[in-house]
This record gives sequence, C-alpha cells and structure tokens, in this order.
Amino acid sequence: MKHYALIGNPNSGKTTLFNTLTGSTAHVGNWPGVTVDKKEGLYKKLEEHVSIIDLPGIYSLSPYTPEEVISRDYIMLEKPDCVINIVDATNLERNLYLTTQLLEMDVPVVIALNMIDVVRKNGHDIDPKYLEKKIGVPVVAISAQKEENIDELMKAVYKESLKKRKGSSILDNSVLSGLIKRLKYEFEKVNENNPLFHAIKLIENDEIEAKQHENFVKIVDEFKETFDDEIFKKDLEAIIADARYKYITENYILSKKEDYKESTSDKIDKVLTNKWAGIPIFLGILFLLFHFTFSENLFFLGGLFKNIPPSFEGSPFEGVLWTENGINSLGVVLKTFVEALTALLGQVIEGWLVNAPLWIRSFVSDGALAGVFSVLSFVPQILVLFLFFSILEDSGYMARVAFILDKIFRKFGLSGRAFMPMIMGFGCSVPAMINTRTLADENERTATVRVIPFFSCGAKLPILTAIAGGIVQLFKIGNADIIVYSMYVLGMVTAFVSVIVMKHTTMKGEVPPFIMELPNYHLPQIKSLAIHLWDKLKHYIQKAFTVILASTIIIWFLSSFSFKFEFLLESIEYEGESIVANTRMNESILGNIGNVIAPLFAPLGFGSNLKAYPYAFVISAFTGLVAKENVIATFGTLAACVGGGYVASDNGVLEVVAMIEATGITIPALISFIAFNMLTIPCFATVATARGELPKKKFLTTLLFWLGTSYFVSMMIYMIGSWWWTSFIFVGIIALVIIGIYFFNHFRATKERNV
Repeated sequence: MKHYALIGNPNSGKTTLFNTLTGSTAHVGNWPGVTVDKKEGLYKKLEEHVSIIDLPGIYSLSPYTPEEVISRDYIMLEKPDCVINIVDATNLERNLYLTTQLLEMDVPVVIALNMIDVVRKNGHDIDPKYLEKKIGVPVVAISAQKEENIDELMKAVYKESLKKRKGSSILDNSVLSGLIKRLKYEFEKVNENNPLFHAIKLIENDEIEAKQHENFVKIVDEFKETFDDEIFKKDLEAIIADARYKYITENYILSKKEDYKESTSDKIDKVLTNKWAGIPIFLGILFLLFHFTFSENLFFLGGLFKNIPPSFEGSPFEGVLWTENGINSLGVVLKTFVEALTALLGQVIEGWLVNAPLWIRSFVSDGALAGVFSVLSFVPQILVLFLFFSILEDSGYMARVAFILDKIFRKFGLSGRAFMPMIMGFGCSVPAMINTRTLADENERTATVRVIPFFSCGAKLPILTAIAGGIVQLFKIGNADIIVYSMYVLGMVTAFVSVIVMKHTTMKGEVPPFIMELPNYHLPQIKSLAIHLWDKLKHYIQKAFTVILASTIIIWFLSSFSFKFEFLLESIEYEGESIVANTRMNESILGNIGNVIAPLFAPLGFGSNLKAYPYAFVISAFTGLVAKENVIATFGTLAACVGGGYVASDNGVLEVVAMIEATGITIPALISFIAFNMLTIPCFATVATARGELPKKKFLTTLLFWLGTSYFVSMMIYMIGSWWWTSFIFVGIIALVIIGIYFFNHFRATKERNV
C-alpha cells in the first residue's frame, strides 16, 4: 500500500482536507515514543487504496518543536511515496516557505493550492500552471472546504508517486551555492539519504544536524570566515531565510482586479476584534452556547407555560419539547429522549430478572446499569456543546479570540498563543496539554499546563449539568444553563488569577512575541463536523462500557458489602411497593472508608457536616480521579442504594436529587462540590500527560497546585455562600497574599542586584 504524507502550515485547511480524503476511515493514535497525535486514514478512490498520514501543522522543518522534528523524521526515515503540501492560497508568501524546504528532500511532492475559492472571491487570481513551472512540481488548485478538484489532486499525487525525485533548491544562485554543493558532495560520499536537505540544514546551524555530523561543521565554520559582514559570520540562517522569501516574492503571480473590495472577513473583524467589544461579544457567544445546550426556558417564556392550555395537556411532546418551566433547548430535548430510552431499557432488563436472586438484580440494575445510564444521558448535551465549539473553531472565530486576548494575556505574563491550548481544554485536557509544545517559553508552558484543567472538559460536563439540574429541580431557583455558564466562567477566572500569581512569583520572565495568521471566516464543513462528533461519541461510549462500567461495579460492591462480606441490601416495602434498598450503608466497606476521610471535606460543605451519608459526595469526587464521568456514575450507583425507593417511585427523579435529599447538602455546598471537581487533580489520563510534559519537580508541584487551588476556592464558595460575613476573612487572606508577593519580589530583586 502506498503512503502519502499530508503537511502544511496551521490554519491552511490541512485537517479539512484530511477529513475529506479519509472520512470515516480515519483513526487517531500516537507517534512512537511521543504523545503527539498521529492521524491516519484511507483514500479509496484511486486505482488502489492508499494511506494518508496527517503530519502535525508546522511553519518550517527546523527543529524548534517536537511537531517539526516528527514531520521531518517521518519524511526522511519512513520515506512516504509522495508528500502532499497543502498551501493556503490566500497567504502564499508565508506558506511557500515550508514548500521550499520540502523540495530539498528526495521525495515526490505535489502542492495542493487550497482556498482558491476565497482567493477568487477576494478579487485575486493565481495561475497554478505558472507556479508549477517555476517550482518544478505539480500544483493543483483546490478548495478542501467545498471539495473542489479533490479527485484531480489525488490523481496527480498518484501519478507523481510512481516517479523518483531528487531534491532541488532555490538557493542554487545564492552566495551559499558553492558551500551547499560541497557539503552535498560530502554527504553523498557517506551515502546519506537526502544529502541536499542535510547540507542546507547544517549551514543553518540546525541543532540536530550539528550533533549528527560534527565532522562537517568545520567546513561551515571555514566558509564563514570568508565573509566580511560580522552578522553573516554568526548567522548563515539569515541569508537562507532572506533568499527563500526573495525567491517566493519574485516568482508567483498575484494580480489584483480593479473592482477589488474589502473582504467580508475584514468587515466582520472590525466588530469581533474590536478592542472594546471583542471580549463582551466572546462572553455573550459563550452564554448563547450554554443557553442553547442546557436551558429549560430557551426563550425566557417560562411564565406562559405555567398554565398550559387544555388542548395541549397530555401531549406526547410535553416534557420533551417543553415543560411548565418553558421551551427546552436542543440539548435538553435530546437528553430527555435518551433518558426515556435508558429508562425503558432498564425496565425491560429488570423484568427479565424479576425472579433472579436479590444480589444479581442489584448487581445488574444498581451496579452495572445505574452508573452507565447516568453518564449516557448526558452524552447528547456534551455532543451539542462540542458541536458549537467545533463550529466556532472551524469558522476561524477562535483564532480571533486568541488575537484579542493577547493584549490582556500579555499583562498577565502570557501570550495570546497560550489561549489556543487553553480553549482546547473545553474538549479534552490531554491534547490541550500536548498543544502547549508550540509555546517557546518554558515558564509559559508550565503555567498553561497547570491551568488547562480549569477549562472544564467534556468529561466534567455531566457533573455541572447534573448538580445544576438538581438545584433547579429541588430548590426551584435559578436556571441550569446560567449555573453551568457561571461555573465555566469561574474556571476561566481562576485560571487567569492563578497565572497572575505564578508570573509574579515563581515564573517571572519576558513574554514571548505572538505572531498569528488569521484565517478567513468560512462556513464549517458538515462532513468534518460529523467526523468530529462521531469521534467524540465513540470516545464516550467506549469509556462508558469500560472504565466507567468497571468503576460503578466496584462502587456497588464496596457499598453493598461489609468488611465481613455480608450482603447489606434487602427487599423492603416502600409506599405499598417492594423495592431493593440499603438501610445499612454505614456498615458497608465504602461507608467505613468514607467516614474516615469525610472530616477533611467538612470546610467545603460536603464532608462530615452532612446530616447523613457524609462520605457520599467525597467518594464520588475520588472516583473522578480515574475519569471525571465516574462522579455522576457513582451518584447513580449510590442513589440506587441510599435513595433507591425514592428514585424508583417518583417518576424519574434525577439521581442527584435523591442524593441531595438523602444527605441534606446545601446549595453553597453543591456549588462548592462542582468547583472542587472542576479545579482539582484531573483524570488519570490528564495527569499522565502532565507528567510527560513537565519536569518531575514541576509535576509534583503541579499536583499540589491543583489540590490546593481547588480546596481553597471551594472552601471560599461554601463559607461565603453559607455565612456572608466570612467574605471579610477571605479578603484579608487575599490582601496578605498580595503583600507577600510584593515583598517576595522586592527581596528577590534586591538579592539579584547584590549578586
């Protein structure tokens, strides 16, 4: 099977093209030895099936980031049959820089000139045949977004992959041509693959090349001495970069039509990137996303539904499309539908087991199904929210948010580039932390890794929605969407405050410059969004029936048996019905363990100060260390025990409501519980990723940072929410911290001056 490598700059449309080519055949793994995503899929429309490898988005083949090293090593060592270089046609000068480096390798290359539709719309014209003649490799103008000329591109790629190609350089006529030829000859003598590429990289003082070919470095040093200009003696890379850009500028056609007008993207940016309106618009958009995902009063018409007209009473849509609270959002409609399906399935399974022994009925219903069904019911809302975030990202808006936040971040000691991995944290913290490798400054990377979990991932979303729904349903106050939105804002604010503290104490330093190309706005590709959602759905289904299923069974066992392995559940009469309940939970293994650690969480409101089952919320939080979905899965299992009769007889009351009723937990404590799970040590997968991204000492400090931040913020929420006057105490504590930071910096500055 032939292998084609797809490579290009970030925001060049590479991911869109990859999804278009591979569709449902794509799968994601890791590159050997590193945790950078490796995407691979099949293209099936040629004479034979071919494999498409999606290399990381990079700007050059210099070894500044792991992504750049991976890309160059794959091409040189794995030797793909052809390289598809996707180039953003709206920014040729920047994108073709990478192209000039690829052409120096001994590999067939085809240039996919992407976004040609945008170029024409903006009043420009690019002649791909002219570019092809100048560059010396096939150039195909395409639109990955509209799937224009994709088949023509792949036919050209297949044809080119049947040929052999030797590297060529645009530097042949530069002042370095003699040195390049000499070094190339030296590399050929030792049978080195890609001798031209190695020669030029060595002249650029490439770190990898210099280490691997120390005996050739002296040739470069001798050549430097022939220059009179001291700058060139120190930096031959500057000559090469200048030559590349000069060639690119002089050798492509970009004609401007007379009727050229300001682009639509430029007009939109005048509003969305406005220094005054940009941030409020972003916060407003975030609120709308949460409102259309979680609201049970979509258009704030709840009052009209208090007295539903008789003609609508009993409608099958009542309770699904609307309730007495108002019209349901899309996320709530889908969640209600899934809950109905899981409830029906649960009843069917319970019917099959009606004559089975009590422990088997409890194991299946309370152990295996209760936790898994609790998690699955939130999958629709997770997918809806992820869809909205994907639309914002694919449309080009998120790049603008990074741009407008750069000025604010810079005051706090970060660049706008750090926002991109942070915002990725809303999807999953693992790839978000990996993405911090694009940050050049080590302190900036460490600070960003530490605060990424504060941007709540999809796995934490069930915690927020379940608790928020329980508060609204039981206490009849607030709206679930506003509560969820407020907690997301709390996470972001905590992240920014944490960065300020870090950058003014242990991580002081210069803020690196931030240069970013803003892609044109465009409508996201439906196919690409569908692939993203399908990947997300598979992830949750796999986790639900593996990690979460195992965790709920363990929780069921620990809560159903004593240390003497006595089965504690029994069949009792409840309001005329025979139900299974655990009236001896405190005697269980879980109860005994939980009672030991519950006092530690009393200051947070969900520990030993609860009226009953003081360990219930604590144990749920601890299971979340494996996977955050386990928190609600544990609720489902425990609710079936501590509030089994209530849940079974009260027309589908949420498990979290049963937990609230059974424990007597207060609203401030519930908000504190959400905050703790949002900010504390994340799941095992994220912790393992952080361990790989940070030095050992900083990793251990990061664990303490997560635990300390979550404990303090949660305690502050509970204390102030329960006793308003404690706010003065916390203001005093914060003031002392600020004073301490001031004197710490003053002492360190004095010490540095003395040294």
